[in-house]
Amino acid sequence: MLDAVLKHLAALVSFDTRNPPRAIGTDGIFDYIRAQLPDFDIAVTDHGAGAVSLFARRGNPALLFNVHLDTVPDSPAWTADPHLLRVTGDRAIGLGACDIKGAAAALIAAAQAVDGDVAFLFSSDEEANDPRCIAAFLASDHGFRQVLVAEPTGCEAVLAHRGIAAVQLRFHGEAGHASGAQALSASAVHKAMRWGVDALALAESEAHQRFGGLTGLRFNIGRVEGGIKANVIAPAAEVRFGFRPLPSHDVGDLHARFAALAPEGSDYTATFHGPALPAGDIAAAEDRRLAARDLAEALDLPIGNAVDFWTEASLFSAAGLDAIVYGPGDIAQAHTADEWVALEQLQSYVDSVVRVIESKRFATDERG
Repeated sequence: MLDAVLKHLAALVSFDTRNPPRAIGTDGIFDYIRAQLPDFDIAVTDHGAGAVSLFARRGNPALLFNVHLDTVPDSPAWTADPHLLRVTGDRAIGLGACDIKGAAAALIAAAQAVDGDVAFLFSSDEEANDPRCIAAFLASDHGFRQVLVAEPTGCEAVLAHRGIAAVQLRFHGEAGHASGAQALSASAVHKAMRWGVDALALAESEAHQRFGGLTGLRFNIGRVEGGIKANVIAPAAEVRFGFRPLPSHDVGDLHARFAALAPEGSDYTATFHGPALPAGDIAAAEDRRLAARDLAEALDLPIGNAVDFWTEASLFSAAGLDAIVYGPGDIAQAHTADEWVALEQLQSYVDSVVRVIESKRFATDERG
């Protein structure tokens, strides 16, 4: 079956689904997938701004497989055409092969190889920090209670990961000549630098926090802009930063604490938030983690460690589904030049999908 997976992967990689520029339509890769699943009921939906989803259902499954088709942009460090799949002795190389078109190809191959009730949700906006596809699906009367979200986890079931928050913070100063004594306090850049020192200390103070094998708060100041030139007091400055909380962190409290470090009059704007997995307060999160563990055991999936990266599985969890992150490949290969996925991982993943479909354990519609 690996040959079939690689055939589909070559086709999927050939379609340009880079995000940005997020120039993805309802044709192209979605026409290809539709043609491969002739016995499925299929709905393709354009959610705008390059966000397109394809929902495919055969029979009445209670378990949903989800995978995104968009990729990050390629870099100049690629040594060959990123949209032409290369297969060596032990790996498949191509843009998105690891994150996560390899899983998409395996889902198609598994569905063609065996009969059985199964449902797939393909999306195209995971890399955009604007999850329109998943939000629209969850707002529909979908009826699913369990979901396997494909991301590179080494074919281990991941039950917990960090959340993600992104913030734009603007500081205001008073322009003037840099020789003035007021430069120390009036410069917006100085205010931003002082805030940065305090914010780093705040993040370090969370090192003792723990949940499900994860420790501390991940924090990063990703961009700082401001000022005019060395002899002008900076009238404005902007910091873009992000943090990745544990499932047990109160995200609202963290925002309030970071905002409180900024001088009065600063503009603090949260630009993106993705919940942790499992979602909810500490009690709800633990209950959902245990439910996901039971699901992994029922599916005979090996359970792996919690991870630091964020996935859309948390959106399903926040909507009340038992959500597991499970897919082929190593996250260390995602977003890299000459991105690759091990052939052994593709084989293991497609075998597990076939086993789930054939087991009929989640083939009977018990959704009410």
